[in-house]
Amino acid sequence: TIVTGDYNMSKEMQELQKQWHSVVESIHSNSNLWPFKVICDEIKTKSEIFFFCPQVVAFMNSRVGLYLDDHPFVALSLLMFVAVSAIPVAFFLIFIVTTAIMACIGVIVMEGVVISIGGIALLCVLCGLGALSLGVSGVLSVCYIVLSTLVNYWYASR
Repeated sequence: TIVTGDYNMSKEMQELQKQWHSVVESIHSNSNLWPFKVICDEIKTKSEIFFFCPQVVAFMNSRVGLYLDDHPFVALSLLMFVAVSAIPVAFFLIFIVTTAIMACIGVIVMEGVVISIGGIALLCVLCGLGALSLGVSGVLSVCYIVLSTLVNYWYASR
């Protein structure tokens, strides 16, 4: 490995970087239109950030990075798997978030429905108890009047 700046880079990585810069420079020099030059400058800046990124260099110097550098088919397979599996994983995460939101909304709506039904049931029970208490009070009042009249009649006849 060769030391580039503060980071170690393999010869293949440096060669890839040189080839990339030559491609960007050829596009930059051949494009006469202003937006294309801006785009090429942006690509060059981003690629320099990528190639000199300490995390990329550290990964490429790790055991996994060296293995993937030696086995390009495995690296391509891994890259394709990550790229292809990103969409289903994203859909699954969206499904989980949507389900959680719907569950929270459902709990709130369900709680409202249960409280409403409970309130209506309580109102019905209280109305029934009110009617029952009126009925019992009426019966007891009639019994009191009848008994007091009978007692008064019984004592008056003696």
